[in-house]
Amino acid sequence: MLKFLFRALFKPSYRQKSKSKTHPVKETSADDTVRGISASPAQPKAPQSNTPAWGEAFDETTAHSVTLPRVLEGPAYVTDGDTITIQKTQVRLHGIDAPELHHPYGKKAKWAMVNLCKGHSIRAEITDEDEFGRTVAKCFLPDGRDLSEEMVKLGLAIDWPKFSGGKYGNLEITGVRKKLWLADARQKGRMHVWEKFDAQKNGQSKGNEGTAQS
Repeated sequence: MLKFLFRALFKPSYRQKSKSKTHPVKETSADDTVRGISASPAQPKAPQSNTPAWGEAFDETTAHSVTLPRVLEGPAYVTDGDTITIQKTQVRLHGIDAPELHHPYGKKAKWAMVNLCKGHSIRAEITDEDEFGRTVAKCFLPDGRDLSEEMVKLGLAIDWPKFSGGKYGNLEITGVRKKLWLADARQKGRMHVWEKFDAQKNGQSKGNEGTAQS
């Protein structure tokens, strides 16, 4: 009888202790929640890079080689015979020089590039980049053809040994440097020839405007 009374008297204290065992679990989960919140501080915003407007020329004076392999791939928007845009990145074709749009054969070179790229995903393996993020790249068609090589073989671009190491020189067609004489002049540093051509062209345009108005 005494044993029975003794057990009855001490039962509530046992139940109270068993309930108290749940408190550390709740405290642990609360600590975890606090730790989760404190572990995700606001991230600082990345600085925005200064990007040039499309169509600006690649700046050789600030160019540097790209050490890590970078590849762009996708449809190409053609600017001229040696410049395309892939994924909003302007790309100058490696190792060649094609005429500017307003130079002789400039528009023909552009449309030749359009025909090469049309309907294809172009792969551009970036080799150099200037301070504005404009790039020089080796560009390839899906079948592996080199776009620079194709333009030289068409007679609408010339090899630029300074950058290609003479890679495309043996592909130039006979007389192409006389045909693309302004591109040849640029490679030789004779920019006064460009200035003279542009001055004559501008003078002719103003004369045509005066004739039309009269």
